[in-house]
Amino acid sequence: MANGDVAADYYLRQPERPLSKGRLFVVSGPSGVGKDTVIEQFLPMMPGILLNVSATTRPPRPGESEGDPYFFVSVADFRTMVEMDSFLEYARVNGNLYGTPRAWVEEQRGKGIDVLLKIDVQGGLTVRTKVRDAVLIFLMPPSVGELERRLRSRSTETEEQITTRLLDARSELQQIPNYDYAVMNDDVHRAADLLRAIFLAERCRVRHEGSDGSASVPWTAPHTHE
Repeated sequence: MANGDVAADYYLRQPERPLSKGRLFVVSGPSGVGKDTVIEQFLPMMPGILLNVSATTRPPRPGESEGDPYFFVSVADFRTMVEMDSFLEYARVNGNLYGTPRAWVEEQRGKGIDVLLKIDVQGGLTVRTKVRDAVLIFLMPPSVGELERRLRSRSTETEEQITTRLLDARSELQQIPNYDYAVMNDDVHRAADLLRAIFLAERCRVRHEGSDGSASVPWTAPHTHE
């Protein structure tokens, strides 16, 4: 058996071997592209992944509690966290502040757990500047016309808001080359399958081009005998 075959056989026979660090996946895309729907379809297909819990300044709604679905903080505390660089990214949405807590993400990754962030395109690019080994996935519509149809079918935006979102979408689509993968959401099941394929491929990656170029999977070559 060739040395390469021995190494592959050794690696494949050790599924229980723990990863040194969990991976950080980011799914972004224009408003109305279907991020929530695709991720809802995808998560049951891929165990061992945590959807990020964001921090927000908006008040809890009935049935919500701390950490489910958000960490609820005051505006003053949020601003302090911004000053301390405690967020991987943050943004103001509908008058409230939302951010991805750096400590929570690092804690999960430190346990070897993969984390999935569902954030806007600019947020995804910001995460890349702070986490060099993050895997960025752009969820794209089949066309801007189809995106407009989906936005109108939601009946949640005014005409002015739809116009703004479509202008934003055209700008965001220009950022696709800055992402690692692009998945077209022309069919929810197909898009979820493609996400699963990406996650599986990244879990098999031995070396990731992170900030230090270190191996993602700790691996020691087996001894071979002539």
